[in-house]
Amino acid sequence: MRLFVYFCNLLKQIHTEMKRMLYLLLFLPLAAVAQQTLTVSVSNPSKSVRSDEPVVINLAPYGDIRSALVTLDGKEIPSQLDDLDQDETFDELCFLADLQGREKKQYTVTLLAEGEPRTYPARVFAEMVLSNTKDKNLKKNQQNNYIESITARGDAAYTYNIQHHHGVDFESELNGIRIYFDERQTLDLYGKFNKQLELKETQFYTDKDQKAKGYGDDVLWVGQTFGLGAFRGWNGKEPTHVSPVRSRTQRIISYGPLRTIVEVVDKGWEAPLGNLSPLTSHLSPLNMTLRYTQYAGHRDTDVEVFFNRPVADYRFSTGIINVKESVEFSDKKGLRACWGTDWPSSDTINFKRETVGLGILIPMKYVRSEEPANKDNYAFVVGTASDRLQYKVIYCSDNESFGYHSAKDWFEFLTAWKKEVEKPIEVKY
Repeated sequence: MRLFVYFCNLLKQIHTEMKRMLYLLLFLPLAAVAQQTLTVSVSNPSKSVRSDEPVVINLAPYGDIRSALVTLDGKEIPSQLDDLDQDETFDELCFLADLQGREKKQYTVTLLAEGEPRTYPARVFAEMVLSNTKDKNLKKNQQNNYIESITARGDAAYTYNIQHHHGVDFESELNGIRIYFDERQTLDLYGKFNKQLELKETQFYTDKDQKAKGYGDDVLWVGQTFGLGAFRGWNGKEPTHVSPVRSRTQRIISYGPLRTIVEVVDKGWEAPLGNLSPLTSHLSPLNMTLRYTQYAGHRDTDVEVFFNRPVADYRFSTGIINVKESVEFSDKKGLRACWGTDWPSSDTINFKRETVGLGILIPMKYVRSEEPANKDNYAFVVGTASDRLQYKVIYCSDNESFGYHSAKDWFEFLTAWKKEVEKPIEVKY
């Protein structure tokens, strides 16, 4: 009997131990991946001070990340998680770094497989609003039919008026941009007096009371031109609109708080080949995505262009408007700019003549030619053998209390800015 009891107790102990081992095998690995810690080294290779420099971490190797914490010297700093392909999984973590010349900092990034993204004060803003003509009590800058994506068929009539302020808009403390929802897809500009977010209140239509408080306003007439760096086709002689298309979409990918990302998607674009290859006229239409990324603390905007296939057989165009009375600058190596003055609207009663500085920077590997200036544009012809390309656009308003007020100062700033762009901060993790 004692022997039987002994064996029963032994079997119970073995069973308990096996359960413990099974728990360790099944659940400890999950606990191990529930929290991952990265040490991110960020260094400034130049002598100049760098402020609000983007640090972007690719999250693909770390699984399904739900929340994150970034610290510097034990203190939490703002960060954000972005789902770029809209599949409900975060693809990138972003935070901003401030560095003195030659300085190096180490950040601790904690990635968590549970929870919700942390919230921080917004330093950028993006908005899409449908026009609301039913509510007569709403002012022009108080529209409230908020959306975050819209698609129009290619044969839709006058899509320019579907959205309030005519398309998606976004801003940092230094700038404000709207993109027209039509075949032009032009970037139109909002000039500020002070460093602050304003578009939520003004919706690109500043009233008299807001102007009296120091709010900015539309500062550029664009017409059929590039405005600030619109991406278009090239028929061998001149730019062409992004038309015809099967459908056209605008959408907000990220609202912030440190960067906002918006996209324009053109499906079934029958883009011209630019007289490059007559034998390839049978090519099927292109699908193109234009991604605009606006970082906090930046007056420049990143433009990325993605196609559904390599586009070596095509030529495209971009550039900046030839503002009236403008002075041109070019370093003949991808940087082109102007400084000029014009009415921003046909309304010369409620608007004043506005002076702006514009700029565009295109990596030389994409530049096929720099076209002579004409009455409309300072244009580039661009191309790539791959399925993507990228460039930057930038501007200032003479109204700014914090900016540039002459062609000389603007062009000197752009020259220094280009050097920073071509010598980015170094990130290791």
